[in-house]
Amino acid sequence: MPYLFTSESVSEGHPDKVADQISDALIDQFLAFDTESKVACETLVTTGQVVLAGEVKSKAYLDVQKIARDVINQIGYTKGEYMFDGNSCGVFSAIHEQSPDINQGVERQNKEDQGAGDQGMMFGYATSETDNYMPLALDLAHALLIELAAIRRENNEIKYLRPDAKSQVTLEYSDDNQPIRIDSIVISTQHDDFDSEEAMLAKIREDIIGILIPRVKAKYPKYAHLFNDGIKFHINPTGKFVIGGPHGDTGLTGRKIIVDTYGGKGAHGGGAFSGKDPSKVDRSAAYATRHIAKNLVAAGVCSEVLVQVSYAIGVAQPMGIYVNTYGTSKVGLNDSEIAKKVEAIFDMRPYAIETRFKLRNPIYSETAAYGHFGKESKTISKTFISHDGNSVTKEVELFTWEKLDHVDAVKSAFGL
Repeated sequence: MPYLFTSESVSEGHPDKVADQISDALIDQFLAFDTESKVACETLVTTGQVVLAGEVKSKAYLDVQKIARDVINQIGYTKGEYMFDGNSCGVFSAIHEQSPDINQGVERQNKEDQGAGDQGMMFGYATSETDNYMPLALDLAHALLIELAAIRRENNEIKYLRPDAKSQVTLEYSDDNQPIRIDSIVISTQHDDFDSEEAMLAKIREDIIGILIPRVKAKYPKYAHLFNDGIKFHINPTGKFVIGGPHGDTGLTGRKIIVDTYGGKGAHGGGAFSGKDPSKVDRSAAYATRHIAKNLVAAGVCSEVLVQVSYAIGVAQPMGIYVNTYGTSKVGLNDSEIAKKVEAIFDMRPYAIETRFKLRNPIYSETAAYGHFGKESKTISKTFISHDGNSVTKEVELFTWEKLDHVDAVKSAFGL
């Protein structure tokens, strides 16, 4: 029988995402000036305050205060009335050197023998229900907030928006697991103060339904048929939302792992991404398993798949690879047989992952809001300025794990 499935997203101004973006900006700066940097950086943000903590092994020296302030200002926290402002907030750094006990398990004389930076299991997922092989509910939840942020920055059609926001989309699926329609949409957006709460709620509801939704439908026409007159809208359901961002809630790096991945579809190994250099398999192997899953579905091996890999700290070869096609295999093989072929196609040693996806480049700030997956792989130019005024410009390829560059190899291996 039909069923409902829900995914949520949060904006770049959500306190946890502010923390993620600061942590990943630090990663990019370290890698821009020293590609061999080993970094694990956590960020806490609260009223008027940023706390940086973590472990680093790098030749680069950073002005971490300036980096944090630049990120906060870019997000849009630029006014004292927000009680969190990039120009005036305090920034405290407790970053120290990485433990040599950990480092000795990762670095090897032969780089190909590089051990995993930690133990754990990582998951990648892909589905054919969208063009970017992402779960539809999450894709829509991200789209709503990406467009809402664009409206905020334009400051034209809606002028009262503040940076913090959340969305949630509930889809109805048919018996054969196909999305039929949008059942409900939840939008909570921070806003300037209004004279009347009743007038405020009416105005925000009118603008979200009358301005945001049409823009999303126009920008993503492939999803327009899912919108219908029966959608249940919950717009700022708690009422007033003036106090938000890090003043409303403390934010921490790594607390939005489901928003960052697949919106509750598939599975998650528990490890966050932001603030970690690619020697940490929590991040790099999660990217690699997404790449495997996406290429399997694109090649026609299955229409939905979950891929798991697991590691022991300091060991290069993974403990094992697991595949679940949810009964959608199209190649006459069971999931165990598919997993064995996957092992032969994709080298999952940490150093191989780093080199395959060019992960020792400063590519991480772009991942820290609106999900690490489902984005277009593209090459851009980025310029970084050191604490002493020196600058470096790098051409970097973003979201390399989203490329369908192994489809031919997969087809060949499976006889497709």
